[in-house]
Amino acid sequence: MFERFTEKARRVIFFARYEASQFGSPYIETEHLLLGLLREDKVLTNRFLGSPEMSEAVRKEIEQQTKVREKITTSVDLPLSNEGKRVLAYSAEEAERLNHKHIGTEHLLLGLLREGECFAASLLHARGVHLEPVRGQLSQSSHDPISSERYKQQSLLTHFSSGLIPAVGQLQPLVGREDELERLISILCRFSKNNPVLVGRPGVGKKTIVGGLTQRIADGTVPSVLAGKSVRTLDLSRVAAIHQLPAWPSSFQKALTAEDAIFFVDELHTPGSGSCLHVDELLKPLLVSGKIQCISTATADGYSKSIESHSWLERYFQVLEVAPASDADAIKVLLAVKDDYEKFHGVVYTDDALAYAVAYASSCIRGNELPGKAVDVIDEAGACVGLHHRKLPEEVVELQIRIKFIVHRMEGAIANHELEKARFYSDEERKEREHLRLLREKYKLDETSPIPVIREHIENVVARWTGASVATIRQALANSKKPRP
Repeated sequence: MFERFTEKARRVIFFARYEASQFGSPYIETEHLLLGLLREDKVLTNRFLGSPEMSEAVRKEIEQQTKVREKITTSVDLPLSNEGKRVLAYSAEEAERLNHKHIGTEHLLLGLLREGECFAASLLHARGVHLEPVRGQLSQSSHDPISSERYKQQSLLTHFSSGLIPAVGQLQPLVGREDELERLISILCRFSKNNPVLVGRPGVGKKTIVGGLTQRIADGTVPSVLAGKSVRTLDLSRVAAIHQLPAWPSSFQKALTAEDAIFFVDELHTPGSGSCLHVDELLKPLLVSGKIQCISTATADGYSKSIESHSWLERYFQVLEVAPASDADAIKVLLAVKDDYEKFHGVVYTDDALAYAVAYASSCIRGNELPGKAVDVIDEAGACVGLHHRKLPEEVVELQIRIKFIVHRMEGAIANHELEKARFYSDEERKEREHLRLLREKYKLDETSPIPVIREHIENVVARWTGASVATIRQALANSKKPRP
């Protein structure tokens, strides 16, 4: 059945099967195929959805509108729904229409759009993605060298940049930074010097403000000049990896202008970062001509040194100073992120622990600023408490490793269409998971409730970081003129 499918198309179906199992669905539905497509071919989906943020919005809507049941083990062979089967049949027809020998991800997208009444198609239609325009563009790109070149540029773009999407555990919530976000938006909307550089000490939340911008764009609550743009992180280390390609400076610059994006370059104003490749000189003609916009971050010292050696940066970047958060705002940040850290570590933070994390971070820890260093404190305290109380018996750990190995072999067999081998590993997985269930009952691993993280755990972390005793850091807090929590 899948002989004509490309490797990427097969991976879409594999990922769709995985998504269905995570939702507890007994069938692979069209929305699972769409999620597989979003996961496997970001260049294609960003081309028609417009930005990585829009792709993430599609995933969120599917999660909100789908009833999540108990997860199904990946060893269960989930069949395609009738709609899903028609999508694959339509994909084959679309490949023939375009005179393509193989069925690729672009044909799967057309197949989803042809199944016009399905959930996946309705999600795409709501975002302006319709069958005939997509079919027309794909038909043109098959023969038009200009469109083909643009597609190559977009593919290259994904090698050294990625969409900046606020994600759990990666970006802190935007608390007490509304003024800075508004100023960032104002700078981006300027006629000249419209490239912001956020200047502040480590930990103040510069990336969080950029994440807030991304969320505002995704929500559609930005001025029209920013509407529809994406925010992409430019990874200088990846740029370094492609610098030996033929005509790479020209390819690099063309790729940057292939998408209506704002590029976040975290280390552009850090002396020495990427300087051996003269990345700033590659960006200079594009910034001077206004073909791209960039957001950078820096410390005050780093910014001063960067403009000493590259004075042109000062002419095209506008400084936006970001001061450390107040203790009160830092506590609000901790309250906003604590659920994520509690789930990750299997603990629960007391209000007292959060308050003392801010107080001790502010009075005893040097270098970084609030709220970043307070988040680091609760993260490590949660890790220490979770590891101490959740250490698994050795035979449970060994069995979990074996199950992962079996699942990996089974997925490889499925990808290679070795059905007998896949069934064998499926049976092995069922046996070992039953063994694991009995072991968990034996050690009562499912009966534990979250362990509380209290003030003493916070103090132990701060004492270990500073090399001081708990008594010493308590005295330092008492002498800091800060009110005790």
